[in-house]
Amino acid sequence: MADRDGPQRTIDRRTLLIGGGAGLGLIVAWAVWPRRYSPNLTAAAGEHIFNAWLKIAESGEVTVVVPQAELGQGVYTTLPQIAADELGADWRTVGVEAAPLNALYANPLAAGILFEDALGHLPESVQRRHAERNALVLTGASTSIRAFEEPLRRAGAAARILLCKAAADRWSVDWRSCGTVGGFVVHDRNRLRFGELAAAASEYEPPRDLVLRSGADNRLSGASVPRLDTPAKVDGSANFAGDVRLPGMMFASVRQGPVGDTRLIRVDREAADRVPGVRHIVQTDSWVAAVAETWWAADKALDALAPRFATRGAIVDSASIEAALATALDGDGQRISETGDLATSFRDAQIVTAEYQVGLGVHAPIETMTATAEWRDGRLALWLPTQAPGLARAGAARAAGIDESDVVVHPMMAGGSFGAKLEYQVAEQAALMARTLEKPIQLTWSRSEDCLHDRYRPAAAGRLSARLGRNGAVEGWLTKIAAPSVGRELANRLLGGDPAVALSLSLPGGSAGDASAVAGAVPIYGIPNMAVDHHPAEIGVPVGAWRSGAHSYTTFFTESFIDELAHVAGIEAHSFRISMLGGQPRLARCLSTVASLGGWRGGVPGSGQGLAAHAFRGSSIAVLAEARIGGDQRIRVDRLVAAVDCGRQINPDMVRQQVEGGLLFGMASALGASTGFTGNLADARGFADLRLPRLADAPEVTVELIASEADPGGVGEIGVPAVAPAIANAIWSATGMRLRRLPLIPGSDA
Repeated sequence: MADRDGPQRTIDRRTLLIGGGAGLGLIVAWAVWPRRYSPNLTAAAGEHIFNAWLKIAESGEVTVVVPQAELGQGVYTTLPQIAADELGADWRTVGVEAAPLNALYANPLAAGILFEDALGHLPESVQRRHAERNALVLTGASTSIRAFEEPLRRAGAAARILLCKAAADRWSVDWRSCGTVGGFVVHDRNRLRFGELAAAASEYEPPRDLVLRSGADNRLSGASVPRLDTPAKVDGSANFAGDVRLPGMMFASVRQGPVGDTRLIRVDREAADRVPGVRHIVQTDSWVAAVAETWWAADKALDALAPRFATRGAIVDSASIEAALATALDGDGQRISETGDLATSFRDAQIVTAEYQVGLGVHAPIETMTATAEWRDGRLALWLPTQAPGLARAGAARAAGIDESDVVVHPMMAGGSFGAKLEYQVAEQAALMARTLEKPIQLTWSRSEDCLHDRYRPAAAGRLSARLGRNGAVEGWLTKIAAPSVGRELANRLLGGDPAVALSLSLPGGSAGDASAVAGAVPIYGIPNMAVDHHPAEIGVPVGAWRSGAHSYTTFFTESFIDELAHVAGIEAHSFRISMLGGQPRLARCLSTVASLGGWRGGVPGSGQGLAAHAFRGSSIAVLAEARIGGDQRIRVDRLVAAVDCGRQINPDMVRQQVEGGLLFGMASALGASTGFTGNLADARGFADLRLPRLADAPEVTVELIASEADPGGVGEIGVPAVAPAIANAIWSATGMRLRRLPLIPGSDA
């Protein structure tokens, strides 16, 4: 027997999930146990499968299998480009196919970032096994290139070697003396097309050690090749979820209750039945849907239904959200990060303090939540844009009361997302309707429903304090942030059925601060004494992933405060930043480049110029904004200049597109894209309520991409975080008005 008086082992999330050993540890060990997985691709006539990533047809067409959702960010081009480059393919013959659900395509890097509170503390090897075991195929957190460059390069190299082996046998030469270029295998004057060799090559075995291509000649990687999805999007042949048409399909619209503990209590079915084209009404405890011959009829039937909901508990409104943040900020926080001895640095020192606040962020992509579901012969098929097809499949299976193996998900291109399509409520609703009615159903949320039932970017409040030394250097820094525990909420909602995650979130330590809620709050500068605290806030509103996540507000806090400190120290803002970047040469170069390119005038009063910088996901950026307050008392942004170091660039044009899009998204979220709350309902019901910039409001945009041989960093989000503080700092230099609240509205704060 164990010695009762001996030391007692404490089981918490960190020790249990890493070491195991107790009964619970056996469950966790099972959840992360490594398995072997085989490709589940299908080949068309004349097509040959080389590995989980590549198919080559006898016609010469090369199909690259992509596990990431195409959200407009270009993964249907950049990921095939990696494999095609290593293969030596002709870009004109390259096509793309969405990957089927398979553990081979799991994205542990994205899982560790998106679900940091549940998985981020695990060793990388355990994260990888867990993601594979649960087929966590995820698109998000700027991970597509970072997660899949290596497997795609290896897949291309393997196929290239097999083609060379097949050609070498025909020519009776050593395969190592063969090469590939432009879709041909070549040896001296001998040339054979890939298509001629595909059948034979697919039967060979690749060597254990794959040699990647070297040299700069005839390379696709690093070239701005045309996007593969552009022609179909231009001529209208690209299919989205709303374009799916099935025999006998009907259209549905849904109405859901206010946030909180809400129940549907009454509908007027007779009134809905009088709407022409309406065929069915489906209702649950929390929502009601009308099914009709057209979506317009279904949506009109919802108005006729006049659903009434009863909500128990506290009323959620803008005032209650702000009060919850203020209470949390004044209460106890949890230390997330710490460097040096902050207490000693602050003792008996003069401290500079400022407070900031951000509102709820609305995703508002062009495409609202949409899914098509078909129930046939005991199986469910789903067509939807999703950043998490495995999670959507699991949710739909639970809703329909069937096993996951009886659900097939067809991933569709998305008309924008910004993180919204990690969620899968629409898949659950469509699945339940299709199973109940035994008819194909296409469910599309109205724009109003999309705004009212978004999983918002959290509202947050920040209190930043710093000590300046005699030379103006920042000697101490404390960031306190009140915000919902977004990472924990996201993991609970999306991964709640995962036993390892459920255990992780329920074990001791689960009530600690959420690193996801304060991601990006650690300053990019060399500050000897620094701490970041999270003050969890219960605001009563569901929150979720959003483009750049917490970085969208933590960078606003930090870079606005840096500007305020520079003013207090009497040092020009660019020099103030550069002086603290001794260990960050890539960031320093971005700042110097943007100052030179943008014609930085020192941020002198009246200049209307502001600076901000940030680094995350392996990339660095500096932004210069020129802004003013127009005659209508709205902020006008005249110019945005950005310098970006994102490491090696697979496709420079694609990088530029993503950064430009990120800058405009950041501008939109700086000036609008937010909502208040009244009576448990969002105030914003459509684009007109979101103060989004229009084409006439678009500034002049200049992006400088800095050449680098570092590993590729993420580019889908890097353009977003630094824009809001750059604009706020520009308004300060233009007017002397310091705006500390997002969205930036003159007169909303002092």
